[in-house]
Amino acid sequence: MSHPEPRAPGSSDDDAARPVPAPSPRPDAPGSTDPAPDASAPAAQKVPEPIKVLIAAAFVIALGYGIVAPVLPQFASSFGVGVAAASAVISAFALCRLVFAPVSGTVVNRLGERPTYLIGLIVVALSSAATAFAQSYWQLLVFRGLGGIGSTMFTVSAMGLIVRLSPRTMRGRVSGYYATAFLLGGILGPVLGGALAGLGMHAPFLIYAAALFVAVLVVWLRLKDETLGAKKGAATQPVMRVRDALDAGAYRAALASSFSTGWTAMGVRVALVPLLATQIVGEGPAVAGLALALFAVGNACALTVTGRLTDRWGRKPLVLTGLVVCGVATIGVGLSSTVAAFAVLSLLAGVGSGTLNPGQQAAVADVIGPDRAGGKVLSRYQMCADAGQIAGPIIAGALADAAGFGWAFGVSGALMLIAALAWLPVRETLPDAARAETKE
Repeated sequence: MSHPEPRAPGSSDDDAARPVPAPSPRPDAPGSTDPAPDASAPAAQKVPEPIKVLIAAAFVIALGYGIVAPVLPQFASSFGVGVAAASAVISAFALCRLVFAPVSGTVVNRLGERPTYLIGLIVVALSSAATAFAQSYWQLLVFRGLGGIGSTMFTVSAMGLIVRLSPRTMRGRVSGYYATAFLLGGILGPVLGGALAGLGMHAPFLIYAAALFVAVLVVWLRLKDETLGAKKGAATQPVMRVRDALDAGAYRAALASSFSTGWTAMGVRVALVPLLATQIVGEGPAVAGLALALFAVGNACALTVTGRLTDRWGRKPLVLTGLVVCGVATIGVGLSSTVAAFAVLSLLAGVGSGTLNPGQQAAVADVIGPDRAGGKVLSRYQMCADAGQIAGPIIAGALADAAGFGWAFGVSGALMLIAALAWLPVRETLPDAARAETKE
């Protein structure tokens, strides 16, 4: 992701962010601060090594989170609390992410991405280790909340690093790789966590903490030279203000689609699909697990393709397609009456989610650009997803109780379609020159 540039006073084009003028004109795009390609370089660009480190770290983080996820509700229940209190432990993590997001953006702008990323990982590692030794429910709640603070720190700073280090012509591909790493870690984590169940409820948290400390060491060693390289870090860059980012229609649309994705794909999917499988489709956890797995498969398959297409065709076409596919499929899920329809529509919803994600993130990166610190801009974007993830299950759950699952999934799918409408008037953020460059 990248850092939004301020608009020229009096400009009438609110849909395309104007890049910060470079010291000297570039042959590929006048005024662009992205490095011009070397004419002698091969056409196929390789993912920069620092990005590979971030992708590997993302996999480890998601793997560890997946390891502790199946154990956490049981661990909370072991303190003699009810279902609501046990669920609150999970919500505390997301709530602290949401509340602390604005602060994390400020921290990124002041310290730079790399220090903030490392501090965030260390905070999550320490909170996970402390969770393993929690002696009461309230200790558990506090430790998980602290983990949420660390989580938003490394999430926002990682997005900032991706913005700054990714070449313009492969931002979509890098966003796809990064999202795929998180997805695969999230799929394999619960499997590994189940295999570790025999070690007790404390072991997964300690294993997660150890894995995070390994990630800290790798990032510390492998990203150090990059931070000291030619490009300035966020701590020495001019700061991109949120009000300047909001001048760009692509950023405003990305906030809308981020909220709807958090609501539907991250919140309602996890909270209501298992209940729908049991109460509407007439089957138990096996079908719910199948639906969630198919969503993940569709998501992963789409991510492997659409990241590259986003850099070739532009951000907007893929975002629009993904929002419409995911929205329509989500509405259909709520109306499912057979296992086959339920499964196929879950797969399509995953494909839609994977289709829109790289383009959405790359568009925000285009708005920010590589030469401004966009910590606050990125944190607001992340906040929208977190807010949707928190509000979605609560409101959709209330709708399901009052009017049925059809209404709950119908409203959730409609939010995706409304977000698509927000993208319609947006001007493409990937310049024609960059698209031609990618096709070579």
